[in-house]
Amino acid sequence: MTRITLLDGGLSREMTRFGADLKQPEWSAGALIDHPQAIKQAHQAFFEAGAEIATTANYAVVPFHIGQERFEARGAELTALSGKLAREAADEAMAKGQTARVAGCLPPACGSYLPDDFDSDAAKEILRVLVEALTPYADFWLAETMSSLSEMRETAAAASGTAKPLWLACSLRDDTVDAPAQLRSSETVQDAARLAVELGAEALLFNCSLPEVMERAVVTARDVLADMGRPMPLGVYANGFVPKPREGGANETISTIREDLDPAAYLEWAERWVAAGATLIGGCCGIGSTHIAALRARFRA
Repeated sequence: MTRITLLDGGLSREMTRFGADLKQPEWSAGALIDHPQAIKQAHQAFFEAGAEIATTANYAVVPFHIGQERFEARGAELTALSGKLAREAADEAMAKGQTARVAGCLPPACGSYLPDDFDSDAAKEILRVLVEALTPYADFWLAETMSSLSEMRETAAAASGTAKPLWLACSLRDDTVDAPAQLRSSETVQDAARLAVELGAEALLFNCSLPEVMERAVVTARDVLADMGRPMPLGVYANGFVPKPREGGANETISTIREDLDPAAYLEWAERWVAAGATLIGGCCGIGSTHIAALRARFRA
């Protein structure tokens, strides 16, 4: 059986177990400012549950969430802190004999789910700050929730000079359950897979979308990569959100978590993704350490 690498889950909701508050627009960046120890405790909880990767907690350290003035004043500091906390948790896990790596989070520079608002020039400077701050701590880069090919290109370019591997994770339209999978920009998964090869990515994943749209995306990417003769690891980490309107901003409200995605239900979806060819499995928003523990029980048995 092909070995399954377990990612962590949704860091923001997990942090609330340890005293962090979630509020918009700061989201997880607020915990870096007010309650950083909760972030390390969340990393530790995911490692204890069976995750092998800690993704740094700087997803919301962008002007879209914390404002331009605060980003200019504290963006590098807060991002470096997120790297330090993940590195400490990973090193402690490795000291116990676990496999543990740090994924340096490269988030959507101009806002999640908003491909039409992507500004290449602004993204360059935002991503430069994040990459410089995380380079001492990250084992590889995880470009998360990429909603368009342009976001993929610019984010990959920001990481290209660091000699660290790059994983690309694309976010999908939630309204394509019965249709071919598409990025939130309506660009195709076929084109995203081809671009991942062009950009030299070492893995292609799909994240922060409904579990229901993931399997088709994995199959599509698998087939395109096979036709190119360029297979690469594929992965999924879905969110637990109630579907969001396409026009909704990601920092407007606290999203509602579905009641039908307990660990057992999420595992059923994960088994389908693995059957389709995914070997990197974790969770995004609303998927906690108990979900990761269920994945470990199944895929480490």
